[in-house]
Amino acid sequence: MKTKMNEETLQKTKVIKRARTFKSPLSESTPCKYLGIDKIIMHEEYTQIDFVYIAPKKYINGGWIQIDANSYIQTANSDTRYPLLEARNISIAPTKLHFNSAGQVHHYNLIFPALPKNVKQIDIIEKLAEGSYFNFFNVALQHNAPTVIRMISEN
Repeated sequence: MKTKMNEETLQKTKVIKRARTFKSPLSESTPCKYLGIDKIIMHEEYTQIDFVYIAPKKYINGGWIQIDANSYIQTANSDTRYPLLEARNISIAPTKLHFNSAGQVHHYNLIFPALPKNVKQIDIIEKLAEGSYFNFFNVALQHNAPTVIRMISEN
C-alpha cells in the first residue's frame, strides 16, 4: 500500500533531515547543579537548545526560574552574538515561572538564529554579571552519555 505525501509533510521531512542533534553535550562550566543541557538541535533556519531543570529542595515549593530577554549564544573564540529569538516553557524576566514543589522536573527550550555549520563549541550566555545566571561556557557540539542531575540533600 502506497501513501501519498502532501507538500507540507514533504517539507517537514526535509527540515528534519537538515538538522543535526547533539545529545547531552558537555560544557567546561555549568551554572548550577540543577540545570543541564538535554540536547542542541542545529537546523538550517535556527538553533534550538533544550534544557532540563530540577527545582531545588532548599525551597519548600521549589522556587522559580526565568530567562533574561538579552540571552545569546556565541561560537567559541568569536564575538559574534546570536540573540535569543524565542523562549518556550520558561518565563522572560522579570516574569518568573514558579514551581509547585521541590524536585519538580521542568523542560524548556531556547531558540536562537542558525549557527555556521562548522561550529564545534559554543557559549550559552544568559547574562555576564554577578548573580545566578544560566551561563554555559565551551559547550562541545558532540554526543555524550546522558547527564545526570542529582537532587542532593541541602541541610
